[in-house]
Amino acid sequence: MNQIVERALYQWDMIGAPYELVAARENAVFKVDGAKGSFALRLHRHGYRTDAELRSELHWMRTVSDGGIEVPVPVPSQQGDVLCTLDGTQVDVLTWLTGNTMDRVMGRRSGDERTVLFQNLGQEMARMHIISDEWSRPKEFVRVAWDEAGLLGDAPLWGQFWRNPDLSGEDAKLFERFQQVAFAELTSFKGRLDYGLIHADLVPANVMVDGQKIKLIDFDDGGFGFRIFEIATALQKFASEQDYPLLRTALVAGYTMEREIDLKLLDLFLAIRAVTYVGWNIARIQETGGIERNARFIAAARAMVLDWL
Repeated sequence: MNQIVERALYQWDMIGAPYELVAARENAVFKVDGAKGSFALRLHRHGYRTDAELRSELHWMRTVSDGGIEVPVPVPSQQGDVLCTLDGTQVDVLTWLTGNTMDRVMGRRSGDERTVLFQNLGQEMARMHIISDEWSRPKEFVRVAWDEAGLLGDAPLWGQFWRNPDLSGEDAKLFERFQQVAFAELTSFKGRLDYGLIHADLVPANVMVDGQKIKLIDFDDGGFGFRIFEIATALQKFASEQDYPLLRTALVAGYTMEREIDLKLLDLFLAIRAVTYVGWNIARIQETGGIERNARFIAAARAMVLDWL
């Protein structure tokens, strides 16, 4: 891995710059402190995204940044390209954003400070959707679709949650029933839900907080989807918090300051978001902490599914 990083530093004219691994989840992300500032160097997971999808992601991020939202911006290499392949690994470099992740910040704040952050997040989320809707995308733009098939079809993008090997027989039947009923429900609303480009993974770890300013990172799963799914994703991990009703109200208030949205299916999308983690973790159960994480995901999804059904 370090050999690829060294070759990338050469490509981006940062030979000898110190670097450190700061994230090793879906992609390996290194912080590079070069002469012109700090940057995020990403080594992409093999086979997850095509070159066309990554170039589309980078173009979209540039557009969102130009619209006034603070997101990482792609940095061209010496050859003027924003993406290169080294030893079979897709590599890009982004500007580095300062601040702390929202999950860390929320743990240190209380009361109104927490609701203000959620209101600000709602505003930035809505502004990102407005910018994306106003953008004339290039013909070669391609990203995944978090539509009814991508979330609840026979082969969801994040895995067949009803086939998680740690499910009890009862839970497997419950989740399979939910998949069928929820899919039918979404299909019945086809064409009537707000749909467009979404980040799709605005969990607390992908939201940076700098004072009261909100910054958005990790567009790896961004694509076409329901805007209400975006809101559900930001809320779902806080559903068990004591101040969750206030956070939910604040996020929606911030969002609707910028644009309107129909939220009648929000509880359904909270349940959908919860089961996606059960599917996503199937391939990750054997990772460190994967079994414990699986149990948490299943318990949270069970509660939300039962509540919605």
